[in-house]
Amino acid sequence: MTQQYLYIPDVMATWPWARKIHPLHEEVTAESRAWLGTFKPFTPESLEAFHQCNVEGLAALAYPDVPREHLRVGMDLMNLFFVIDEYTDVESAEDVKEMIDIVIDAVHNPQKPRPAGEIILGEMTRQWAEGLFRAATPLATSHFLSYFTDYLLSVVSQSEDRCGGNILSISDYIKIRGDNHGGRPSFCPSEFQLSIPDEVYFHPHIVELRTCIVDMITVINDILSYNREQATDNDDYNLVTVVMHEISTDFDGALAWIVDFHNDVARRFMKGLENVPSFGAAIDAQLQQYLLSTANWPRAVDCWSFESKRYFGTKGLIYQKTRIVPLLPKKKPDLELELRREQVEVYLVECLSQPIIAKGEEEVLVMRGRQVVHSL
Repeated sequence: MTQQYLYIPDVMATWPWARKIHPLHEEVTAESRAWLGTFKPFTPESLEAFHQCNVEGLAALAYPDVPREHLRVGMDLMNLFFVIDEYTDVESAEDVKEMIDIVIDAVHNPQKPRPAGEIILGEMTRQWAEGLFRAATPLATSHFLSYFTDYLLSVVSQSEDRCGGNILSISDYIKIRGDNHGGRPSFCPSEFQLSIPDEVYFHPHIVELRTCIVDMITVINDILSYNREQATDNDDYNLVTVVMHEISTDFDGALAWIVDFHNDVARRFMKGLENVPSFGAAIDAQLQQYLLSTANWPRAVDCWSFESKRYFGTKGLIYQKTRIVPLLPKKKPDLELELRREQVEVYLVECLSQPIIAKGEEEVLVMRGRQVVHSL
């Protein structure tokens, strides 16, 4: 019996934004989790596994300086994103479209009561949107609704690709993934108190800077989530698999390509940040605040991925140092079970782990093309 390991490169080693977390994260996390619990989105067991992922911690890392009210809206948004993700990952394209239509209607019309018997995503989104309209300036609200709608539509496209068994080209995947991991709307809580005009917010230079950060998030998320996704047979929609498929390489070859891509994107962002056009002193100050908060996002995603238990269980901080992660065994879904919507199963990584290898057996360490055998 052998145990294989994956080498995880540290793509954030030279990123100048250091880890920072909101000082009120613990008390606001409790409030956000209590709100989520009112909807009973999962079974008690899956809800506990979902809490282990600590998605509120991602918001606390991503919005370390915002007012308390905005942090709460940001944490609730992360919960909404991840519930949408869990629900839509296991549904047919037709059912995903039905869900997404409900969410789009609810986020644009929070004053509209949701019909009885509707999936909980409708009321959850409606309540969240009420907080958005209270907390954000009209311009910030408009920017969020634009990008959130793009994100939702891309979730439908993702379900069509998944159900059709399609593996996208690298360029198509990066573009679509940049929409459906929700990066662009996730930046918005940092601008809730700002009023950046559309002609500035959607200026080509600013759009390019935002896209660089979105692409960095794609790289970080897909590298760090790959092990969990391959174990649950959900890795066709991952940049590692897409690159392996297109350039006919293995895991290590794909990582080498992805690291080079990430480093190029990071350089473009830093150069672009040094050459932001001026739009007048008042707007420039707001724009700088927005761009610097956006630049914090790759660090936030990277730290959260190791600090939460979503991808690495209780050993995330160890793997963050060693960069060596045991390859998880495949866990095939039970096709006879209809685990959908409120019954969808949220996995703890520990439940996917292999049994401990017995003494005298071998473990195989595979990292960057090298294989080392250890006797146990």
